[in-house]
Amino acid sequence: MAVREIITIGHPTLARKASPVEAIDEEIVRLATDMVETLHRAPGIGLAAPQVNVSKRLIVVDLSVGENTDDLIVLVNPEIVSREGEVACEEGCLSVPDIREKVARPYRVLVRGLGLDGRAVEIAGEDLLARVLCHEIDHLDGILFVEKLSPLKRALIRKKLQKSRSAGAQA
Repeated sequence: MAVREIITIGHPTLARKASPVEAIDEEIVRLATDMVETLHRAPGIGLAAPQVNVSKRLIVVDLSVGENTDDLIVLVNPEIVSREGEVACEEGCLSVPDIREKVARPYRVLVRGLGLDGRAVEIAGEDLLARVLCHEIDHLDGILFVEKLSPLKRALIRKKLQKSRSAGAQA
């Protein structure tokens, strides 16, 4: 297992639609294992392969942040098959550090994908789990949560990120 670097906003991989996983082989299993370790180290509750600069349709979700192995979800080629309701809550992202904003997401979703064993999996998620599943699947489609905000909010965030990058470059 290895902790991988989490790329941040502005990196081209984050803006691309990820390719489907054609075969669940040793490389994909290693990627998933590394992603789980990276997620727990960050710490975070969701991570998509594009965030570690791999343009494949693979996500890991763990609302317990490593505290409960039963909470770990690994999905290959996930897709949302149904959505219900809508709720706006504050959201953040490991690829958009230090930014948290309210985003509207479905309250309930049904997601289909494959487990690492190649078997079909269906996950019914509500509230936070639904939010994280939607957020991570958005990453697979090249969408960051900040793109769901108003143009004014996006402009303010861009300005804040530029300012923090300038400060970091001077340090």
